[in-house]
Amino acid sequence: MGANNGKQCGSEGKGSSSISSDVSSSTDHTPTKAPKNVATSEDSDPSMRTLSTPSPALILKPNPPQTVPNGHETSSTSFTVTGETVALVHAPPGSRSHPSRVPPSALIDALPDPVLLQVLSYLCTPQLCRCARVSRRWYNLAWDPRLWSTIRLTGELLSADRALKVLTHRLCQDTPNVCLTLETVVVSGCRRLSDRGLRVVAQCCPELRRLEVAGCYNVSNEAVFDVVSQCPNLEHLDVSGCPKVTCISLTEEATLQLTPLHGQQIGLQHLDMTDCVSLEDKGLRTIAFHCPRLTHLYLRRCSRLTDEALRQLALHCTALRELSLSDCPLIGDFGLREVARLEGRLRYLSVAHCMRITDVGLRYVARYCPRLRYLNARGCEGLTDQGLSHLARNCSRLRSIDVGRCPLVSDAGLEVLARCCEGLRRLSLRGCESLTGRGLMALAVGCPELQLLNVQECEVPPEALRLVRQHCRRCVIEHTIPAFY
Repeated sequence: MGANNGKQCGSEGKGSSSISSDVSSSTDHTPTKAPKNVATSEDSDPSMRTLSTPSPALILKPNPPQTVPNGHETSSTSFTVTGETVALVHAPPGSRSHPSRVPPSALIDALPDPVLLQVLSYLCTPQLCRCARVSRRWYNLAWDPRLWSTIRLTGELLSADRALKVLTHRLCQDTPNVCLTLETVVVSGCRRLSDRGLRVVAQCCPELRRLEVAGCYNVSNEAVFDVVSQCPNLEHLDVSGCPKVTCISLTEEATLQLTPLHGQQIGLQHLDMTDCVSLEDKGLRTIAFHCPRLTHLYLRRCSRLTDEALRQLALHCTALRELSLSDCPLIGDFGLREVARLEGRLRYLSVAHCMRITDVGLRYVARYCPRLRYLNARGCEGLTDQGLSHLARNCSRLRSIDVGRCPLVSDAGLEVLARCCEGLRRLSLRGCESLTGRGLMALAVGCPELQLLNVQECEVPPEALRLVRQHCRRCVIEHTIPAFY
């Protein structure tokens, strides 16, 4: 449907020609003085004019054709004005001097409003803005508040600050200054997004529940403070790849450990700070103090964190169920002992490439976290059969284990795993040089529900893999053994 809408819109003459005329007027003609009902946009060329009640018609991106959710591509015209992506603002169709040229006999116009509204609900943000320019009826439908619970913008060259300002201004038309229906904003990868754009979201979207700004390296602590302090319902925050973000708190001073604002606490449940390379122990302590409701926390490649920060995390964030510390080289057995204090709540733990972790730390996890479902210990070279055996005996509900690149794991550990974890479904043994066919044969008999087995870079006999395929019929085997096919 998205492809058909784009095709029809391009064949209606004025529907797309007005965009071209606006772009040409902004580059070829001298700006004229705006009338009383026209306001000049702040961040664009002076000739790009906004009506008194602005409505974004299109967010143009100088990128290749877009892909809609059903997998088809829509062909759309892209313009670049002075090397900058712009968001054009137009009046509702039919309000200009020329009449709308939508064919009155178009088949899609025969659909009742509820059906057409359902069709529009499958379109992304830029496509909805295009549909708003087809006709007055489509304009009213495209800006129905029920379609605007989510804003999704992409593109490295997109002027995300301006796009968010224009969109939120239009959505605030019926409810001045606030967007009561907007709950999700996803602008991941928009590298031109800055604190100014997030402040607009914080001021206009009090019902915001989910915010994703992954890869927006201009976002800083100040903008994050504005969002968490003005959006009390925020539950999901993704600031991965934002090196300037070092803290999530209700105090403007990132390192200031004061009582949360008015006794409140941040209601965040999901926080992703992957690749926030400036995050240190003091920042994580503040996060733990202000965000006690966290259930999912991802700290991959935060290389400055140490075991001391995990003590505060386990003390304040007692509801944690998923924790990723992958590629944090300063995390060791002492940190895992603190993580084990989460006891029966922890379900997911990733400590891949934490070289200081050995059987000692894994024994703490095995003893105090019996409900663990997922463990990623890839590259922990201090892990042996003894640690794997402790884990298998105490965490019998394990469903996924990755012990790849652990050269001390051998058949003995796999045999205990096969006896104690019958429900195991995913197992990675990539690069485990000590394995032979004996451990894999035990897995074939003891883990019939196995769905994925990775034995790449392992010298194992093809007969053992055939036995796994025979007993675990749904298992996908990833291997580098030419004799097995």
